Amino acid sequence: MRNLFFLTVCFILIPSLYGQSSKNEKNIKPIPPTESFVTKHQGVFGGKNIEYTTTAKETYLTNKEGDSIATFWSVAYTKTNIGDVTKRPVTFVFNGGPGSASMWLHMGFFGPKVVKVDSDAKSDDGAAPYHLVNNDHGLLDITDLVFIDPVGTGYSRLVGKGEGKDFYGLKEDVNSFAQFIRKWVTENERWFSPKYLAGESYGTTRAAALGKALEGSGQNMALNGMILISQALDYAGSTSISNNITSFITYLPSMAATAWYHKKAGQGKTLESFTQECRDFTFNTYVPALYKGNSLSDPEKNSLAEKLSYFTGLDKTYILQSNLRILMGRFQKKLLEDKGLAIGRLDGRFMGNEEDKVSEKPHLGDAASYQISAAYTASLNHYFASELKVKMDRPYITSGGDSNWRWRTVPDGQYWEPMPVNTAPDLGETMRRNTAMKVMVASGYYDLITPFFDAEYTFDRNGIVKERVEMKYYEAGHMMYTHEPDLIKLSKDIRAFITKN
Repeated sequence: MRNLFFLTVCFILIPSLYGQSSKNEKNIKPIPPTESFVTKHQGVFGGKNIEYTTTAKETYLTNKEGDSIATFWSVAYTKTNIGDVTKRPVTFVFNGGPGSASMWLHMGFFGPKVVKVDSDAKSDDGAAPYHLVNNDHGLLDITDLVFIDPVGTGYSRLVGKGEGKDFYGLKEDVNSFAQFIRKWVTENERWFSPKYLAGESYGTTRAAALGKALEGSGQNMALNGMILISQALDYAGSTSISNNITSFITYLPSMAATAWYHKKAGQGKTLESFTQECRDFTFNTYVPALYKGNSLSDPEKNSLAEKLSYFTGLDKTYILQSNLRILMGRFQKKLLEDKGLAIGRLDGRFMGNEEDKVSEKPHLGDAASYQISAAYTASLNHYFASELKVKMDRPYITSGGDSNWRWRTVPDGQYWEPMPVNTAPDLGETMRRNTAMKVMVASGYYDLITPFFDAEYTFDRNGIVKERVEMKYYEAGHMMYTHEPDLIKLSKDIRAFITKN
């Protein structure tokens, strides 16, 4: 009877287990061979004629069991006949998102060829043809460059047993970048080379955590420096939502700068003097007022509204109706309301002509994005095919990944209370352990996504060693390199940062 029961159970379980196994096997993606495209080039950078090799390729990433679970797409520009690797830096470059390919920094600033868009943000770059030009201000004379696309972007993708949950999260993303960088450095024999990270926006969130991650896993890799373009380390200061007092503090000077640019405030004063005046008002007057809230008297509210109107160019009555708190989306619509225009978020210099003139925030999206993104996408695809001879069987994805990004910073099962993301303490810890590492922070005055005052607020806290931080400012927005004078200035600033470190 016992044997009969055992056999019966087995016959019940075996089909069930077989069905589960078949289901899992169906979820396993194929592991195709990696592609690699190598070409030789030369160009003039920093006034020097440089011969270099371009390697555009896929690299397998593996799980703890050694199974290939994804491929990372990268494009590396390395000087031919490097010689002494200890004197040749390598800079790893990536954009943000999360879920953005490295196209923007690749085709906008660091790459040997860059796309030209309207430097003064006065016109939409529209449809083809576009202008791809030699990057006269490129940095290949002083550093090799490796552009990295996270899984789900560019040509990077899941393979084999890989799943989105392995990559689409703050910690998971950082770990995948750490694995790739170690692989690249090992395969290219560059452990003795000075090493830098250059990230933009969420790429700076990643960079701050990545510096710490590279110290671990029994493979301690110390960085020489980080270049943080439009930093976003502490999200409390770059998230404009109701009841987030920090954001009302950090965004106000950027509103003032943008109002100055559009001649709605601060006329007769320089940009620097007007923004400094706003900084002083923010710290000394606006901060305590925000914390007093409804305890403010009517005369105090009236006085604050007048001052906020002075800095932002918005109507005093509207500011009072907003309870002395101006959300960024509303500022974008209200600043040029008299002209029927909405300003950009990535760059407040840009303007969009929207049909709905009274919507709470821009309904077409960000003018600073939709007016240039087609030019960048077309230029990258043209450049890959015509000059790098890249022939892939799928499209290059400029933005992708999983919209359900995992922000949890501790393993499942451990207590975790959601709060704004902040990787600045990671940077502070790394700087204190690695006393040779320095940081450069590049901020645009008209960046209404990651405000320059938030950079100052963040780097004055979080244990960061300020003596080894350089703060640089540009009269443009989030992607300051779209403004030709600031592309030149940013290039000079990074060149000086790398060569003196």
